[in-house]
Amino acid sequence: MWSDEEFHFRGDFYRINGGWVKPKPVAHPYPEIFQGGNSKAARIMASRVSDWYFMNGNTVEGVKEQIQEVSTLARKEGRKIKFGLNAFILVRDSQKEAHAVLQEIIAKADKEAVKGFGDAVKQAGASTSEKVGMWANSNFEDLVQYNDGFRSGLIGTKEQVAEKIQKFHEVGVDLILGGFLHYSDDLPAFGRNVIPLVHKLESLRTTEELVNV
Repeated sequence: MWSDEEFHFRGDFYRINGGWVKPKPVAHPYPEIFQGGNSKAARIMASRVSDWYFMNGNTVEGVKEQIQEVSTLARKEGRKIKFGLNAFILVRDSQKEAHAVLQEIIAKADKEAVKGFGDAVKQAGASTSEKVGMWANSNFEDLVQYNDGFRSGLIGTKEQVAEKIQKFHEVGVDLILGGFLHYSDDLPAFGRNVIPLVHKLESLRTTEELVNV
């Protein structure tokens, strides 16, 4: 599809005869493949065909376990993949202020819509072979922000958020898919105030590793 002028495909659910795609991708041999999914089947598929595996928000320990599992599966396939994590980012001058804003977001959520979403995704999860899904352990607060963004815990002062990002990086997270309350204000502020701290922490970690060697 991405390399041949014309392609054909016969599968269990659909067929393509004489298909074509133009313009062709710039990346060779093909663009990077990004994938999500929390089921065992999704993790196995990521290890076999994906370049990036995206995870719902989770604790550092939960993310570490997931990365280790998928990385082990990928090694068996002779592959190495990169990992992305969903997170809602809320930076304020104090932890108390940040969590007050978080509680306000949750309090103003459309409860009926959140419940409906939760019921729908849990029914979908029940249809998987493991009888669970990506949101099997998600509570109401988790479901307010899509893909469990609150659970990653990037909520607090700029120093706290930078330190948490560094911890995720240390366990194997290569990219954070960040959500913000007010993108026009919070995103530039994140770039000004948090990213430099992340770079500083990474530099210190690298220096410590060199000293220990």
